[in-house]
Amino acid sequence: MEKRLTKKEIVKMLLKNNELEAQDEEELLDLLVDQPISIDVDKQEEAKMTKGDRLADKLSEVAGSWGFILGFSAFLIFWIVLNAFVLRGDYKIDEYPFILLNLLLSCLAALQAPVIMMSQNRQAKKDSLRNQNDYRTDLKSELILEELHHKTDEILKNQRKILKALEGEEESEQSKKD
Repeated sequence: MEKRLTKKEIVKMLLKNNELEAQDEEELLDLLVDQPISIDVDKQEEAKMTKGDRLADKLSEVAGSWGFILGFSAFLIFWIVLNAFVLRGDYKIDEYPFILLNLLLSCLAALQAPVIMMSQNRQAKKDSLRNQNDYRTDLKSELILEELHHKTDEILKNQRKILKALEGEEESEQSKKD
């Protein structure tokens, strides 16, 4: 008869290829076997967010939209047309090489890039947490399925025993009648 593996043995077997420290592996085993492990990563991260984090996310959302791109393109065209063709002489704010416009664009890029990077880094951390949660959930589901498979095998084995016992009773009743 084949030896049945315990849940902990199965988890250890599945984790064998991962480079987890012994303490981390034990914590994961306990989590998988004894406790519900699913978490809502979005709610967990949102609870930790500061006002600056929220502002960075909102800025990234706006700066990465078609509305921003089209609006900013319209502003650039307006600036160039205004300074190249509409304003004359002493009234020009920024003449042809548009040095002031270049300065504004450089300042905008210098401020916008780090804010967008902060938002992306936070999103990457959230994705990593989500992946870890998915892995744990999948592993626990696999353990539960293995346990259900084992229970189904036990049920089928017991049904076969019952059928054999019933067939034996029928044969003994047949032989008594004969």
